Amino acid sequence: MARNSSGFRREILETASRLFAATGFKATSLQDIAGEVDCSKAALLYHFNGKDAILTELLIPAAEALAGLDARLGELEGEDAVLPAVEGFVDLMLRFRRELKIIYDDLPEMLRHPALAGVPDKIDRLVDAFAGRSTDPKARVAALMVLGAVPIVGVSPVPLPDDELRAVTVRCALRTLDHDPNCP
Repeated sequence: MARNSSGFRREILETASRLFAATGFKATSLQDIAGEVDCSKAALLYHFNGKDAILTELLIPAAEALAGLDARLGELEGEDAVLPAVEGFVDLMLRFRRELKIIYDDLPEMLRHPALAGVPDKIDRLVDAFAGRSTDPKARVAALMVLGAVPIVGVSPVPLPDDELRAVTVRCALRTLDHDPNCP
């Protein structure tokens, strides 16, 4: 039975995502992916122009989602940016766990990937939002701690349902930022 082309592409992407997250991008070969989806390497290359093209297609949605968060946060001033920044970042972490694992496994090389162009600048603005647009060094340290910790939560095997994990992660991030949205 012939496979549906778009369904087969999704199967390749899902398999590649799982393998990249489990063994790393560099350690996963096209043959590994082809073997898992039960096709030839040539059939895989018919749909994707190499392993990097698969990675690009996997990373673009995460980069676009970060750009959307960046745009929403750009409209907010001062302390008004903190809660939406934390909630938005935690939501990105939950939505793109595998992609984060792939990126964090080889962070310096991944940040040079064309699909992630502009991400370092967006991350700088996210840190600024976490800090409530403050230049206070203590606020910046707390913001950087949230930036580093939230993705680690996302790639760790925490045995909680996503809604509970989101609530705990947002609460802990806000505590780290010394930000209580219920207080003026």
